[in-house]
Amino acid sequence: MSLTRRDFARTTLAAAAGALVTGLTSPAAQAVPHARTVGTPPQAWMSALPDATSLLRLTIPGTHDSCCTSAANGTEWAHTQNWSLPDQFAHGIRFLDIRCNGLQDHTADSFGVYHSAFYQGITFDTVLDQCRAFLAGNPGEVLVMRVKKEDGTNNDVGADFARIFNGYLDTKGYRSLFWLEDRFPALGEARGRIVLIAQFANSLGCLQWPGGDNGVFTTDRIHLQDHYKDHGLAGLDSGSSNFGSSGGDKFDFVKACLDKAAADPANTLEYINFTSFADNAWPKDNAAAIMPKLADYLTTHATQSAHYGIVPMDFPDQYTRVLDLLLAKNVG
Repeated sequence: MSLTRRDFARTTLAAAAGALVTGLTSPAAQAVPHARTVGTPPQAWMSALPDATSLLRLTIPGTHDSCCTSAANGTEWAHTQNWSLPDQFAHGIRFLDIRCNGLQDHTADSFGVYHSAFYQGITFDTVLDQCRAFLAGNPGEVLVMRVKKEDGTNNDVGADFARIFNGYLDTKGYRSLFWLEDRFPALGEARGRIVLIAQFANSLGCLQWPGGDNGVFTTDRIHLQDHYKDHGLAGLDSGSSNFGSSGGDKFDFVKACLDKAAADPANTLEYINFTSFADNAWPKDNAAAIMPKLADYLTTHATQSAHYGIVPMDFPDQYTRVLDLLLAKNVG
């Protein structure tokens, strides 16, 4: 049965009307978002959709540098999220941006999660365990995960990255957790699993992240917008004074991708549209420059029938109306 507009309004749009969002403390499999307790909570929003629904026909909220939850792990320059992964799942986030390299003292068989050179205090094992716990408790849901080999760390495993990843699949027993085909599945094919998009040399036969950096790139599976520096994006320098960010013309790129997705109802590509950027200001200041514009766009187009693909964000906890408006696009 598809999710009706009335049901969806009870679960997400009510939260957008003014609910305060604070931190969550419950385990991944039992995470229940605050102030979203009527009807089907966002942690189960995919479960209400038909099995035949393709991921290509959804609007999927995501996070950029999904595990960078503390300024202690690289200062505010590396801090992109406040919600933990269980919190993200509970609030409807279904795309994760996971950047890995060797785990100190365990580089032969394990990954840590990094933002550039900075270890984020969480292992890839923990990431997968949290995903598995959430999916076990919510078997109608699907996660999409970009796994990137993050260069510039002190524990670079080089060409061994694929071997170590394969060890996670087989030696560590995570293979059954992943969808490893080179296409975006229907929900019924992948419920309870992680759809992998690999950004490292591999022979897995799974979806591959587009090549290129800092721009718009298209493959036979994905249309990616990830302008994150230059092109007029420079904001004011945050430094230690936290002056803020102008946002430059970043939203022009975000809007162009939203418009392109909306004009492509029979899309064969997955649109991935990063709202984040990196120039000269802290991520929280850049988000403050972009996310209100995204909220305005989504509000203006709230009655338009469209699916926007995957939209990775920084600090969605601070902009829950954006999250609710994105989820509302999945109303049947």
